[in-house]
Amino acid sequence: MSKLIRHPKDFWSGVMFVVLGLAFVWFARDYPMGTSTRMGPAYFPTILGYLLAAIGFIVLIRGLSTQGEGFGGFGWKGFFLIPGAIVIFGLLLRPAGLVIALPVLILVGARASHKFSWRASILLAVGLTIFSYFVFIRGLGLPIPVLRGIGG
Repeated sequence: MSKLIRHPKDFWSGVMFVVLGLAFVWFARDYPMGTSTRMGPAYFPTILGYLLAAIGFIVLIRGLSTQGEGFGGFGWKGFFLIPGAIVIFGLLLRPAGLVIALPVLILVGARASHKFSWRASILLAVGLTIFSYFVFIRGLGLPIPVLRGIGG
């Protein structure tokens, strides 16, 4: 790694944010911008893209100016478990319901962490399932099945 880059994690994170932010701006360029009071379809991605690029630039500069650690190994476990948990959630939601699908999502996704703990993951799964039930099903009235054949 170059001696110019003193904190590789920050530097490459900053590069990623700048590229993603400018990509949002570039993709939104053909849509009408509108104004602050009458926002067009390009307004949100353009503003968000510029903000993301600005944050990325700040992080990139930090990677050049402060000393930090390099990269560790690639997290293959998380690379497969996080998207896998989302796919499992999508496949389970209709046939099994929110009360089954959401805890499975949380428990499978939590296994991606090297700090995984069954106790903390189960508590998180129970708490988020109760919260999601009251917010999305009771509060917003979304037609999500609660349990197979019940609710929604």
